[in-house]
Amino acid sequence: MSVTIHYQNTHFITSAPDIRHLPEDAGIEVAFAGRSNAGKSSALNRLTNQRNLAKTSKTPGRTQLINLFKVEDDCHIVDLPGYGFAQVPVEMKLKWQKSLGEYLQKRECLKGLVVLMDIRHPMKDLDQQLIYWAVDSGIPVQVLLTKADKLKSGARKAQLLKIREASMAFCGDVSVDVFSSLKGIGVDQLRRKLDEWFTPAIEARLAADTDEADDVTEDEE
Repeated sequence: MSVTIHYQNTHFITSAPDIRHLPEDAGIEVAFAGRSNAGKSSALNRLTNQRNLAKTSKTPGRTQLINLFKVEDDCHIVDLPGYGFAQVPVEMKLKWQKSLGEYLQKRECLKGLVVLMDIRHPMKDLDQQLIYWAVDSGIPVQVLLTKADKLKSGARKAQLLKIREASMAFCGDVSVDVFSSLKGIGVDQLRRKLDEWFTPAIEARLAADTDEADDVTEDEE
């Protein structure tokens, strides 16, 4: 069954301070996570060909809530609070990190994790902890080395190879690609990965629709 996902139709659903304020834990969710100012919002905007789907800011820590976006029926993208350094009070930072951890540990419809890292400063301790958690939970990970346009081609390739080699230590389903919201580098690879994760939900919905149609036809006969 061939499935085409129209990412340009993605739209904002809700913001929530914690998982108790999110919609029903159903369908498939793919979460975007990264250190503050890693480029999550810019990546989401580039992925969907929308300028302001996700709000961008030069101030680290802008994303304070769990933001939910609908891609298709039963398919959602989740923009998680940035972790690590943020120019906010410690108490508020701890609150955000608690909601982030709770989502990652308890949200059963989470089927894929996109971890964004500045290509110039990748694999910090918190990045690695997040990936190890996902691997332990059987969740596939797509690492995006963002702001790839900041490096020349040779340095970019060398950094990609270095991080791919390092990622083997996680002993899990961890892919690594370069990405640039500004230049569009890596956008097609990201869409293919999301297609892979979302397709089961869409195929299940289409199959259910077909079964319903067959039942209606049989009743009419």
